[in-house]
Amino acid sequence: MQDPEKEPKAPSQTLSRGLRALEIIAESEKPIGMADLSARLGLHRSITYRIVRTLEEHRLVVRADGGGLVPGVRLAALARGVAADLQSAALPELTAVANELGMTAFVAVLDGDEAVILVSVEPRHAAAAVAQRPGTRHSLRLGAPGIAIQEALTPAERAAARIPGGYLDGFPGYATSHDEVIKGMSSVAAPLRVTGHPAAAVAVVYLDRGTDTAAVGERLRTAASVIARALG
Repeated sequence: MQDPEKEPKAPSQTLSRGLRALEIIAESEKPIGMADLSARLGLHRSITYRIVRTLEEHRLVVRADGGGLVPGVRLAALARGVAADLQSAALPELTAVANELGMTAFVAVLDGDEAVILVSVEPRHAAAAVAQRPGTRHSLRLGAPGIAIQEALTPAERAAARIPGGYLDGFPGYATSHDEVIKGMSSVAAPLRVTGHPAAAVAVVYLDRGTDTAAVGERLRTAASVIARALG
């Protein structure tokens, strides 16, 4: 008789659906309704309702005033434990960068072939700032953070992410982009490599008004060095 522990196991469909629903709700820029969620999951509304009820029971999802679904505070509590040492080391430097430059500063990390925001800080005194919610993700091939993360990849990671060799020859130490991830916005990012963590980038996003991107890039390179040293 075959050992049950050694039998190949198919992924749990229910768990997979619940996690996908949570991803859709967390990544949505506004509260999402049941009909929209059902359509995006490709499921009947009754099945989607049962999934949502489970997420609500665990306080991972709550209802907004209009009835739409938004991430719950329990999700934020869980997120605080993700790369907690990197978040703690990055937060003081991100706060300094955000307030010095008047721009939203954040750390994005590699996840498969995407860049995912781990932690972000908005400037204290800016009249307006661009929100960058932790957990937001975009293709590694889009935007300054993705380019900077590519520069931080090891050869093995580069191959796994299908990034061709020589792609970033002549990289000046920071990356810039405009109108790629957020329409109308610019970004600058510098690579961040910390032992024990995926390749990452320190970045800012802002509404461009003749910004000296070279000066911003150098400030972010300094920030990346400070964060890396803090983690030894």
